[in-house]
Amino acid sequence: MFFEINPYHIDTRLIKETAVALSKGKLAIIPTDSVYAVVCDLHHKKALKALSKFKGEKLHQMNLSIICKDISEISEYTKQISRSNFKILKHNLPGPFTFILKAGQIVPKMFDSNKKEIGVRITDNPIVQAIVNELGNPIACSSLHNEDEPILDYYVDPYAIFEKFENDISIIIDGGQGQIEPSTVIDCLEEKPYTIRQGAGKLKL
Repeated sequence: MFFEINPYHIDTRLIKETAVALSKGKLAIIPTDSVYAVVCDLHHKKALKALSKFKGEKLHQMNLSIICKDISEISEYTKQISRSNFKILKHNLPGPFTFILKAGQIVPKMFDSNKKEIGVRITDNPIVQAIVNELGNPIACSSLHNEDEPILDYYVDPYAIFEKFENDISIIIDGGQGQIEPSTVIDCLEEKPYTIRQGAGKLKL
């Protein structure tokens, strides 16, 4: 299915259809505040495995991020967030950032791994925010493109995305032309955060 959704005038019917599909284990390609991403319901194990297969990796090897509705929800999937890290999250989210935090006890079981950290996001995109709110829990996400690939038309143009991936992905959302810069990745595992990858976000400390 191909849904055209105006981020400034959200069609709640299409958001509900997307959330229902995700809850049933389907994959979706959606816009974010950086590049287009492929996503699934974080709490659906078969969907997580399908996402990893789509990306050509094993689930336990994947570095999937999770998109949450707010910092409170982030804290459900991480160890206790320090005061300094909370301040950084509050100053920069929602926004085009992925923050690497120490994973909570629930995370390794979800990803069939010994993961000790997890990438967390709150995107500044009304479509994504509406989907996460309607679903009722976070979504797992991975950039549509691979890190070692150039970002070509079929990663930013919704119609080109549909032509390339319509047979692999249940729902593709056209939320406008995608960005060419990925999220900025910030490592918050140690006392002093540092930038792993500079992307669309400019960190405010």
